[in-house]
Amino acid sequence: MNTKFSAAALASSFAAALAIAASPAMAGPVAAQPGKDKCYGISLAGKNDCAAGPGTTCAGTSKVDYQGNAWKYVDKGTCVTMKTPKGMGSLTPIKS
Repeated sequence: MNTKFSAAALASSFAAALAIAASPAMAGPVAAQPGKDKCYGISLAGKNDCAAGPGTTCAGTSKVDYQGNAWKYVDKGTCVTMKTPKGMGSLTPIKS
């Protein structure tokens, strides 16, 4: 009986670990992309590629649309020409 319980516990633990690893909130940084710039302040809530400030883990963790400290990859040279309801995109974090 101990062996069956141990196998079931191990299987449950493994399944939980996989579920956590697949969670968007636990996503890690997005790899650098040649020909792309990190553009701050243009992503919609939860659609950023990374850097969304304290209390966030990275990709998909921005809390509001056009969050100034969250970035998304865009084609090189296009960031500062992107207009949002809060202003233009920026190659550096935008202070609120």
